Amino acid sequence: MSYYKVLGFQREPFSTSPDPEFFYESKAHEIALTNLMIEMRLKRGLSVILGDVGTGKTTLSRKLIQLLRSREDIIFNIVMDPTFESEELFMMKLARNFELSIPVAHPNILDIQEALERFLYQKGVVENKTVVLIVDEAQKLNEVTLEALRVLLNYETNEFKLLQLILLGQLELYAKIMNMNNFLDRVSFKYTLNPLDEEETRRLIEFRIRQAGYSSRMFLFLDGAVREIHRYTKGYPRRIAMLCHKALKALVLKRKSVVDEVLVKEVINEEDIQGWPRITQALVQKNSF
Repeated sequence: MSYYKVLGFQREPFSTSPDPEFFYESKAHEIALTNLMIEMRLKRGLSVILGDVGTGKTTLSRKLIQLLRSREDIIFNIVMDPTFESEELFMMKLARNFELSIPVAHPNILDIQEALERFLYQKGVVENKTVVLIVDEAQKLNEVTLEALRVLLNYETNEFKLLQLILLGQLELYAKIMNMNNFLDRVSFKYTLNPLDEEETRRLIEFRIRQAGYSSRMFLFLDGAVREIHRYTKGYPRRIAMLCHKALKALVLKRKSVVDEVLVKEVINEEDIQGWPRITQALVQKNSF
């Protein structure tokens, strides 16, 4: 039997998969999500979300997709790995994602661009729908593919952009955008996700265990445990989930009833988590370009 069933959970509470049902809306994530929805409704074009590894960008994108699926007036697609050697391969990927019909046996880049432009005009103007493209791991975009996206952002009416583009990426994306002035000036909304503070770490842990079906009134993670978890993980959601997962396994194996500070320290020592990559401190309140 899985450890989480022994503890009364219906599901695993600390999976690192980007399940939107386990998306904890910290203040920063709520700000990002709310603003992204506003930007899309107003059809303003380009939004950029930055964040270090493990700050919740991918989970944010899955939560956004969950919201978009409930809207009949929105057509969306996501590119999860935008690593392409050429502009033509990248544009062909977009055309396939949106299931475009290109009336040429062997289309060149101009044929693909024209097909995308017709598609965006048909959906955005004739059918009055909003077309959204989400690019995760956007730091992998090279200068050629960024330029291709810039061209797509040029398609617009007198009132709005025909494509709503959302880029989610690590801090390297910031440097790439800064070096392209003709891309930078198209950014309508930009935001950086920072790690959680100790209180938000506590709320994330509580939210996840309740979401997984834990119904006891007893606090499963004591204050000292939360304090030690935050100290060690520096508030990075993915690292919090990994450490809490190991703590719950240890809880069952050691036949304890609650996760306390001593248990968390034992887990850190036993699992040798000190082999984790060094946590960067580069994200201190950098919410603007």
